[in-house]
Order: sequence, then structure tokens, then C-alpha cells
Amino acid sequence: MRTPPGVFVTIDGPSGVGKSTTLDALGRLLADRGLSIHKTTEPSTSELGEFTRAKANHIHGRALACLVAANRYEHIEVELVPLLKSGSTVLCDRYLASSLVLQPLDGVPEPFVLALNRHVLLPDLAVILTAAPENISARIAERGKRHRFHDDPNGPAREVELYQEAAETLTALGVEVLVLDTTDTTPTDVAKRIADAVPLPGGSVESPKRPHNPTVNS
Repeated sequence: MRTPPGVFVTIDGPSGVGKSTTLDALGRLLADRGLSIHKTTEPSTSELGEFTRAKANHIHGRALACLVAANRYEHIEVELVPLLKSGSTVLCDRYLASSLVLQPLDGVPEPFVLALNRHVLLPDLAVILTAAPENISARIAERGKRHRFHDDPNGPAREVELYQEAAETLTALGVEVLVLDTTDTTPTDVAKRIADAVPLPGGSVESPKRPHNPTVNS
């Protein structure tokens, strides 16, 4: 009997919306429901992923977009697909939606990003967390800037706008998308809403899912 495949859930959003805290709470909720949970992140923890993370403030534009995509393909092959085939529910902190936002902020056109990611594994559920830009700015100021995108005072508002566009792009590619505003909601409550939307294990991950036309809006 073939082992049932798992479920792939991604969580994206601007810095300061509570992705990591929400992901931890979601993992606990789903584990309590009897699911085998594996939490991961992008850039990944591989040597290539660590290099990408370390150099993201120094490598720009298309070069960084290519590096991020290369790490994603490695992540899919080495970690994601094997875990999903084993029946795990995989929760990923940042994935394709972040590329559709951060790379355009870095001057890379969306069609180029989609072309690079044409053969990536699409999530069963893509969660995008958002918040009021002023709340995001306050949270970043409180914890300190972590990368060069935080230097732009208009960055939070632009990120919120681009994540909404990313949600529309992912929906057009056939991905189930859940957008949640965290401005006045606790990470625990957000995690509960996500947990209720996570699909039950099923289907097949024998080969990665692919967007049918990744440059449809070009």
C-alpha cells in the first residue's frame, strides 16, 4: 500500500506580520490533530540556502532572483518532496509569494520571477499574512532592521500592495490562497483560522505541480 502523500502549506507576508510566531502555533495545532508536522524555511538551511541568506543584502536584482530560485529547486528535491511522499504536513516560512514581492521590490519584473519558478512545487495552501503598513513599520522599528528592504520608509505599504498582487497571481495559477490580516488578531487566532483551512492529506506528489502558463500576465 502506498504511503499517503502529505500536505504543503506556505506562509508569506511582509516582515513584522508574525509569520514565525504564527507558524509555530499552527504547527502545535496541527500536531494536536495527529498530523506529522515538519517546519522549514526559505532560504533553506542547506549550504546554498545559508549562502543566499548571508548574501541577500549584497547581491541584487536578477542575480539574487536566480540564487533564490536555485535554492528553491534544491529545497524541493532534497527536502520538500521526500517529506511529502512520507506523508508529512510541511509548513514553510516564505516561499513563492515572497519571491513575487521581494524580487520586484529589487527591480526584477514578475514575468522573469515566474519564468525562473516555472517548475517549482506549488503549495496545497498558500497563506499570506498582511497588516496595516503603520503597524508593520512600528514592529520593524521595535525589533530593528534586518535587511536592506527595511531602509525604505514606504516599503511596508508597497509590500502589502505587492502581496495582494501575489495572491492574485497564485490564484490564477490554481493555488488555494488564504489572505489574513493580523493587525488586530493574535498569532494563535490566526493559526486557528489557517488550521481550519489546511486540506486533509490526499492526492499525489509523484511529480512536482507546475504552473500551466507562468507568464500569462506578461
